Amino acid sequence: MFKNLKKDIPASIVVFFVALPLCLGIALASGAPLFSGLIAGIVGGILVGSLSGSQIGVSGPAAGLAAIVLGAIATLGSFENFLLAVVLGGAIQILLGILRAGIIGYYFPSSVIKGMLTGIGIIIIFKQIPHFFGYDADPEGDFAFFQVDGQNTFSEIINSLNFVSLGSTLVAAIGLGVLILWEKVMAKRFKLFQLIQGPLVAVVLGILYFTFTQGSDWGIASKNLVQVPIPENAASFLGQFSFPNFSAITSPDIWITAFTIALVASLETLLCVEATDKLDPEKRVTPTNRELLAQGTGNIVSGLIGGLPITQVIVRSSANVQSGGKTKMSAIIHGFLLLISVILIPRLLNMIPLSVLASVLLVVGYKLAKPSLFKKMYQMGWKQFVPFVVTVVGIVFTDLLVGIGLGLIVGIVVILIKSYQNSHFLHIEAVENGVSKVKMALAEEVTFINKGAILKELDALSEGTHLELDVRKTRYLDNDIVEILEDFSEKARNRNITIKLISERGTVENPSSFIEFFKLRPKSA
Repeated sequence: MFKNLKKDIPASIVVFFVALPLCLGIALASGAPLFSGLIAGIVGGILVGSLSGSQIGVSGPAAGLAAIVLGAIATLGSFENFLLAVVLGGAIQILLGILRAGIIGYYFPSSVIKGMLTGIGIIIIFKQIPHFFGYDADPEGDFAFFQVDGQNTFSEIINSLNFVSLGSTLVAAIGLGVLILWEKVMAKRFKLFQLIQGPLVAVVLGILYFTFTQGSDWGIASKNLVQVPIPENAASFLGQFSFPNFSAITSPDIWITAFTIALVASLETLLCVEATDKLDPEKRVTPTNRELLAQGTGNIVSGLIGGLPITQVIVRSSANVQSGGKTKMSAIIHGFLLLISVILIPRLLNMIPLSVLASVLLVVGYKLAKPSLFKKMYQMGWKQFVPFVVTVVGIVFTDLLVGIGLGLIVGIVVILIKSYQNSHFLHIEAVENGVSKVKMALAEEVTFINKGAILKELDALSEGTHLELDVRKTRYLDNDIVEILEDFSEKARNRNITIKLISERGTVENPSSFIEFFKLRPKSA
């Protein structure tokens, strides 16, 4: 892990700057104390990063859980009761890992995973535009279409044009220019610029700009800066930690919330693992069951000390990959950076303009949602393109899980359509003496889904046809199909259609009963 520190340390700094506003913003959007978001980010980086088998995944508080957390805190009556649900949710995740439920993540089509990455990239871009212009009414990390401030994604962008902060916009534009110049020009020409990440330079320039323009017309208001809680002394710092109310463990609402957190957090994590592995240049595979164990442990610890629920997060993970992170050390170091900075330099952190961090996230979003990807998916055919687009649109106009669910449903429908089409091969070999010879070869697996297609072909056979029905390659034949063939054998006699059944056991002319024939077939066939 320590062989790649020259790449992991610069990447961890970028992930730190991405994670900082998201930890605070997700806590704010969740109706939880701001410090709870930082706790989740620290635990997700240090503890989960250490236990996880993912080399480039980064964990922390998830935007997808913000609405659940907001509702749960109100339903359960107190934040301490909610923390108990987080602890129990973590224990349930560990149980899921022991039961090897991590395999669920492998059942999502590649087109849906790519749609998820692209949809999140577009969401990041849309959500950061208001922050870029210095309009921070909606907290960072609110990725749902309908926002906590009463606006939606697009109305927020339009509304932000009426509240443009000149200072915030200028420093964001400078930061964006630095990021583009740094990556496209400087890092390619000079090795020094490969060691120092562009986001760090952009943040430093933002702090300097804020410092030297205070009080001027081009200055940046405090509401447009990072808002890390500043404790006055050690006692007030420790006072920011909260602890679960274990006396409420018998409450049914606590357990319902715990199961909800466990299921949603596990699903988001498994989807993120699948997506992150696709982004990994080295194509390493994350052990999913181990990931559930790591996430469960992280949620137990986070809940015990007052933190929000944790999942692996694609925004931070993708920023890690894009910044050159090679091993889990980048995630662990980013956790330590959060911890050290919150303790030692909270006032310095509160001098960072949110608009500069928005420029960093805009670059992350663009790399996830490049226009060339749409062209590539289109060229792969409609079976890949349609689920991809549905997932993207669903995520942009609803939220992450709903969008993925819609894409998965469409993907299943595509599979069903192709299964319907590929149930058999039909070939008219010849017409001799007015008798047409038709050969129908059934597929390897034929289910009730194929019933309509096969029935349509059989009913279309003309009188006097000679049908060769080849089932030599068929390994599974649904009872529904056998019943269709049984019924057709009666129709065939009435329409003077002869049937030759070709199987591994030989050939049968006009079988008296298809049901009896297939009952006698070996189960392996």
